[in-house]
Amino acid sequence: MTLSAPAESTQPPRLSVLDAVAVLVGVVVGIGIFGFPPLVAQHASSEFVYLALWAAGGFVMLIGALCYAELGASYPGAGGEYLYLTRAWGARAGLLFAWARCTVIQTGAIAVVAFIYGEYAQQLLPLGPYGVALHAALSVVALTALNIAGTQPSKRLQWVFTILTLAALAAVLLAGLTAAPQTDATAIDIAPLAGNTAGLLGMGMVFVLLTYGGWNEAAYLSGELRDPGRNMSRVLLAGTVVVTVAYLLINLALLQIFGLQGLRDTNAVGAAVMQLAAGPYAAASLSMLICATALSTINGTILTGARLYYALGRDVPRLRGLAGWSARGHAPVNALLAQGGITLVLVLIGAFSANSVQTLVAYTAPVFWLFMMLVAASVWRLRQLDPDRPRPFRVPAYPLTPALLALACAGLVYSSSVYAGLGALLGIAVLIAGIPLLRMLRPAQAQG
Repeated sequence: MTLSAPAESTQPPRLSVLDAVAVLVGVVVGIGIFGFPPLVAQHASSEFVYLALWAAGGFVMLIGALCYAELGASYPGAGGEYLYLTRAWGARAGLLFAWARCTVIQTGAIAVVAFIYGEYAQQLLPLGPYGVALHAALSVVALTALNIAGTQPSKRLQWVFTILTLAALAAVLLAGLTAAPQTDATAIDIAPLAGNTAGLLGMGMVFVLLTYGGWNEAAYLSGELRDPGRNMSRVLLAGTVVVTVAYLLINLALLQIFGLQGLRDTNAVGAAVMQLAAGPYAAASLSMLICATALSTINGTILTGARLYYALGRDVPRLRGLAGWSARGHAPVNALLAQGGITLVLVLIGAFSANSVQTLVAYTAPVFWLFMMLVAASVWRLRQLDPDRPRPFRVPAYPLTPALLALACAGLVYSSSVYAGLGALLGIAVLIAGIPLLRMLRPAQAQG
């Protein structure tokens, strides 16, 4: 058996374009838009630069979506980046990515959002001194169980969560349009920023793209998407437009209310907006909406992430147990259980950290952008290795588009490493710890 060309998915297509767009929007438009704008503002020297950073984030998402549209349409399968990296760079690169995604990238992302959900859920239903971690763990267990029950129930709930997510954004946007600006917002001088301009912009982009994070998740649905050659690009491009427009409108509203300096000094942006527009009772309502937003992200990420475990078990004989597929629920049950178990370990680590969210963000970001850079280069590599492959969608402006994505990712590896500090070293250490797994492949198997 060789892993140079992982088998493509044999599962019957069950997801429509709208279903996949709902998953994509639900994953991307999540909790970050309620937490990261002040951090972006702290790295922007003017309102123009602030909005330009958000627009640039949409541009990076767009060129990434175009690259993923070609890869997903040309190589539809349940493995996403694992499939692309294995075909482009060989089985060892694919297996190392699978290890990183299972132990750092995907599970870390789920744990981050679970903790943010826990912080808001704890306000509504206190569970004691470790209530935040308990709520986080319960959300992971409950949504993993839902996905084990089947793709259809998870898909229906994702629609509900996505609608609630958009409702939360619409509420903040409406509040921004109707609430009077703070009386001194325009009178507050914008304090000059200390530090290198390029470094400040790079740090700002790290936070912007954390908010945009997850746009690549639709690639994991290509094996179950109806007519992926035609529809993969539609899913990614439609999702990009929805997310970028929503983020720009929200940030315009925030600037209208607070001004740039006021936004820098505001912690709970969404709560502050709702407080201005609706008074003291808005806090509980906002908490419920943000809980729904977080659950939307968790559910969508659990749904897509388990497909990597499934693909790994399908292609590596010693891990074949991960390839168990429930014919009744049309779901990768063993993969979901493995993903849930690793995520709960990270939740436990976060429970004993001084700042659980910051710790887990630091843990995931550099490793994520490192492999994203390799995926961008895979567009070029696969065109060289597999020139006769039918490509229903070809990335425009090739090879400039994948080159721009690769350069952006390289910059983000550096920026996120600077931001993450010791957390980055921990994530990289876990990545390196996966290198012995490459020995699970015989030399003949490990050749690209």
